[in-house]
Amino acid sequence: MLTIKCSKCKTKLFKYKKIGQGRVLRCWKNKITRVYDGEVRGNSFVCKSCDNVIAELKDDYLDMNSDSFTYTGTKIRK
Repeated sequence: MLTIKCSKCKTKLFKYKKIGQGRVLRCWKNKITRVYDGEVRGNSFVCKSCDNVIAELKDDYLDMNSDSFTYTGTKIRK
């Protein structure tokens, strides 16, 4: 389980169940287990604290901006 954080203000945004050892490029909406401090504005997912754009919304997933977030936790092996 990964905890996704804003890279600017280090605020927790959401928890994500990552399966596999690859990079975090997309976060599927059905694998997000808890939202802490992020919100949807238009077609973007942003941090409420500093208005940093974390991802762009697509139909079934969030297309993550790799420079705008960090994460902690462990990835689940396949």
